Amino acid sequence: MKKKTYINIVISIIVALLIGAVIIGVMGYNPVTSYIELFKGALIGKFNFGGTLERFVPLMLAALAFAVAQQVNMANVGVEGEIYLGAITAAWVGYAITGLPKMVHVPLALSLAAIIGALWAAIPGVLKAYYGVSDVCTTILLNYVATYITSYLVNNPMSAGKGVAQTPQIQESASLTRIMSPSRANTGLFIAIGVIILVYFFFKKTRKGYEYRSVGLNNDFSAYIGIPDKKTMVKGMMLSGAIGGLAGGIEVLGIYGYFLDGFSTGIGFDGMLASLIAKNNIALVPVLSGFIAILKQGALAMERFTGVPKSLIDGLIAMFILFATMEGLFIIKKKIRKDKVSEDVGKSK
Repeated sequence: MKKKTYINIVISIIVALLIGAVIIGVMGYNPVTSYIELFKGALIGKFNFGGTLERFVPLMLAALAFAVAQQVNMANVGVEGEIYLGAITAAWVGYAITGLPKMVHVPLALSLAAIIGALWAAIPGVLKAYYGVSDVCTTILLNYVATYITSYLVNNPMSAGKGVAQTPQIQESASLTRIMSPSRANTGLFIAIGVIILVYFFFKKTRKGYEYRSVGLNNDFSAYIGIPDKKTMVKGMMLSGAIGGLAGGIEVLGIYGYFLDGFSTGIGFDGMLASLIAKNNIALVPVLSGFIAILKQGALAMERFTGVPKSLIDGLIAMFILFATMEGLFIIKKKIRKDKVSEDVGKSK
């Protein structure tokens, strides 16, 4: 990615924070104090910093899932559904399969969660690659199907029979180890970091990764030079779904210890926003995901100690998207102006 794009992202963040400061001031609060409390609430102390890491892991994986689909010119807006299906799969493996050591039980649960996510993402992948069906529409609709399937399962055959809709508690051998008590940050952090390193290496350093990126840039040309563009699009979508399923599995094994109906409060969509802000650049995904995690975690402390509503943070994140879109509009405007100049020069000749 060009240096200019990195600079634009930094400028967008700074401008959004400045606008947020103005809004905070208009509301009658001190912007400096508010931002100090926000960053203290996200970074200072094991509980606060652990909470940020807890938010960071699923957010980064969801953003990575969306970015991976974009590498093959697919829009996986269905990461939320894959998170739900991966989560309930991991929960079932965690409580239903017994007698396994931790070094087998945890990888088995996470692997099956990833596989289910991949198979679910293959549906819109095949429909788009072979039949031209809109991937945006199918992935959005499949989100509802996935959440309703998991809701039925957790309220009926997989119910723990408690007052809230949840599965039985997973066994200790299936749980991820906590790393920063009293927070719920766990070893899923290292798994997520390992995944993003492997995915980055795959796309940037391997021949297969080049084929995936080639299909994303121009699938017709890729097919012409012998790359199976349709199969590659489906495989890219499945890799995206696998990462989404893995995110759900880590949430169950590391955070909750069971599947809770409606546990995800828009993780998939927040991840999509993080990926869009990062321009779907895999290297930038953890940076932007970490920043959004800081904002969301710190917003709670900011509201508690200053009274500034945490909903303001959602507005700041929306501003990031707005500025990214404005950058695209400026590029289009610049191109139109350039074409017009070229046309005028042609007429003068």
